[in-house]
Amino acid sequence: MPQPILYAAITNHGFGHATRTAAVIAAIQTLYPDVLVMIATTAPRWLLECYITQDFIHRPVALDIGIIQSDSLTMDKVATLEKLRQIRAKANRTIAGEVNFIKQNRVGLVLADIPPLASAIAKAADVPCWMMSNFGWDFIYRAWGGDFVAEADWIAEQFNQCDRLFRLPFHEPMSAFPHITDVGLTGGSPRFPLEDLRQKFNLTAPKERTVMLTFGGLGIDRLPYDSLTRFPDWQFITFDRNAPALPNLVAITEYQYRPVDLMPFCCCVVSKPGFSTFSEACRLELPVVTITRQDFAESPILLDGLQDYATHRILEPEEFFNSNWDFLNQPLNPPRTGKTVSKHGNEAIAQAVVEHLMSR
Repeated sequence: MPQPILYAAITNHGFGHATRTAAVIAAIQTLYPDVLVMIATTAPRWLLECYITQDFIHRPVALDIGIIQSDSLTMDKVATLEKLRQIRAKANRTIAGEVNFIKQNRVGLVLADIPPLASAIAKAADVPCWMMSNFGWDFIYRAWGGDFVAEADWIAEQFNQCDRLFRLPFHEPMSAFPHITDVGLTGGSPRFPLEDLRQKFNLTAPKERTVMLTFGGLGIDRLPYDSLTRFPDWQFITFDRNAPALPNLVAITEYQYRPVDLMPFCCCVVSKPGFSTFSEACRLELPVVTITRQDFAESPILLDGLQDYATHRILEPEEFFNSNWDFLNQPLNPPRTGKTVSKHGNEAIAQAVVEHLMSR
């Protein structure tokens, strides 16, 4: 039997898509160590290696753009539209190059999160295309109207060629996809002994006064660190490499450590709306404090899901950026529903992928 080969295509937008796909890939390799994984993305290799401990091939190719942003909240629509048009203009060349790569390497399945071109590439290479996400880029762009509508229509046409979508929780309808399988939350799990981390980072504050600040790979330009001085007996954990030196702020700068590794020390996570952060926190049943985000169609859907299934607090930007952070001393809100959300998305997707590759 020839070696099974998986081609994973990851959207070039922030870090969240890369980390959740990498978590699924790690689950695939655990179930089926013989599979060779080729990952097409411009996400840095070190980020993928934070989740994938076995070998893989990194193919640094950009299949889409997502949204061009200066930080995790500031979007450049003009630059994004220009880049989208460039991607469409060279789509045939990109498809041809990836089809040649897939055929040469005898790939058995394309798994994408969630570059639209992946389905066209897979179809031209005559291999199945499966995708995973809680939203499609057509949904994001269509909400902006104007010239973005034509781009959204084109993207929906690409998604319509997808053979199977694993739809994650906190999702939009994703009606462009003809075949949908709902799965649970994805993401990483803590992987270091907690006592080792406690000693390494001098995490001395009790859990009820330890807070994680995490705002994705791009961070936030004007994070109000001055507010932390009002809580001298609290401990705050950040992954911001440009964070100021404060006595109650622990800055994690080594790439091997991920937010999920430090979450067990915390009473809550303070974050911008983001599926991967929400998902990893919810998998650990950790409360989330987050802010509203305007003009990004995924945001209200994420906030709805968070309020339904997690202990939470939703802040307006003014309350986050320009207040004294008294919200830390206020009680959090319980989930709005008594329902639970599955935490086994990694395993469900991995099992389906392995069964497909083993059946070829």
